[in-house]
Amino acid sequence: MSKSNIISEDAELNTVVTMINIEDKDTGENGKVQCSIGETVPFTLKSSTNNFYSLVTDSDLDRERASEYNITVTCSDEGVPSLSSSVTLTLQISDVNDNPPVFERSSYEAYIVENNTPGLSIFTVKATDSDWNQNARVSYILEDSSVNGVPVSSYVSVSADSGVIHAVRSFDYEQIKDFKFRVKAQDGGSPPLSSNVTVKIMIQDQNDNAPQVLYPVQTGGSLVAEMVPRSADVGYLVTKVVAVDVDSGQNAWLSYKLQKATDRALFEVGLQNGEVRTIRQVTDKDAVKQRLTVIVEDNGQPSRSATVIVNVAVADSFPEVLSEFTDFTHDKEYNENLTFYLVLALAVVSFLFITCVVVIISVKIYRWRQSRILYHSNLPVIPYYPPRYSDTLGTGTLPHVYNYEVCRTTDSRKSDCKFGRAGSQNVLIMDPSSTGTMLLCLISAIFNDELKGPLFTSHVHSPLREQLKMREEWMSYSTC
Repeated sequence: MSKSNIISEDAELNTVVTMINIEDKDTGENGKVQCSIGETVPFTLKSSTNNFYSLVTDSDLDRERASEYNITVTCSDEGVPSLSSSVTLTLQISDVNDNPPVFERSSYEAYIVENNTPGLSIFTVKATDSDWNQNARVSYILEDSSVNGVPVSSYVSVSADSGVIHAVRSFDYEQIKDFKFRVKAQDGGSPPLSSNVTVKIMIQDQNDNAPQVLYPVQTGGSLVAEMVPRSADVGYLVTKVVAVDVDSGQNAWLSYKLQKATDRALFEVGLQNGEVRTIRQVTDKDAVKQRLTVIVEDNGQPSRSATVIVNVAVADSFPEVLSEFTDFTHDKEYNENLTFYLVLALAVVSFLFITCVVVIISVKIYRWRQSRILYHSNLPVIPYYPPRYSDTLGTGTLPHVYNYEVCRTTDSRKSDCKFGRAGSQNVLIMDPSSTGTMLLCLISAIFNDELKGPLFTSHVHSPLREQLKMREEWMSYSTC
């Protein structure tokens, strides 16, 4: 007569699901009807009036256990033989937000190496909700707390959708070794349900710290020395190098080695304890000033180290030690000053050398450019006619357009004529005090190879040049 296909899982007991009306047209015993449910379901049939039944809830419903029921109702009469009929009802159980999110673990532990990059993903927390649809949607929230007085949100962050935990800062094992916080998982139901879990982050050490030497104390102004008497026997304890490493584990395991020494045959350093002892008898020949360089290494990967200088005085009296090490200090200061001045002098000399090279190259380039400009110049040459210039008007040996400069010299081995060419004209200038002839000057210039080029050789007869083979024959004409 009436039915509902959906019922909420939080329905109360005896909630009516449907009404059933049974009709049998027979009479008497044959018309009496009995109905029942064959399966084991959280429902039952109740007879209200004649031939009317109601299907009601018999126990609590749980959608997470069974989200759907197929209920078969069978009705039979009391006739002989008995006749029956049945009907099947399909019932959906609607979800109610009655289950909080549940984490996969009761607590979490994660490790991260120090000196990490901010934003690094550490690990993921996971929670599930057995409800359905929106009621099963889980969000992750970092609960407010503090670590050493600092909000935990400045250390880590949690992705609301995925539950991935990220490092907000770079961790330092020497400052914080581990810390705890709580993550809450909350569903999307109304009202929302939630649960939380504890997360512990442990920082793993990295070999990022070098050993620190505590003794002997390294001072910049004063010099500290250990005294060893000359009567010291083999195995005499001179001093002990004490160092620590703030790292942990094998990164903090230290070993001591003697790196340099004034006399390596006199001292040794314990590998594990850093004790400096004599390995032979001290003699009078041993120097008073002994300088040992001890290196302290850790066992990390890569290994880090520190060095310490141990000054040892082999002497029996304090005044002897004082005088020796005072000189040592002055020598050290002198060497440092000398090194500084040497470096400074080298820098100055290098600067001056480079400057000179640049200046010389600049002058060379400038002169070359000037010579190229004059060589390629097309400016006309204004001829100069000296007092003894003879213009043949084109009727003599040389045409009017070839002019030559003539000068004298006191060197008999050089020509008395200089020839210059500018553009397409040559000017010949003759010294007023000259008593020679033009022909002798030209011949001397030819012999000395001072007139070259097609401008001149084209007007000098080749037989004349062939006759000039011996330089000594023309020395007498050099007074021209």
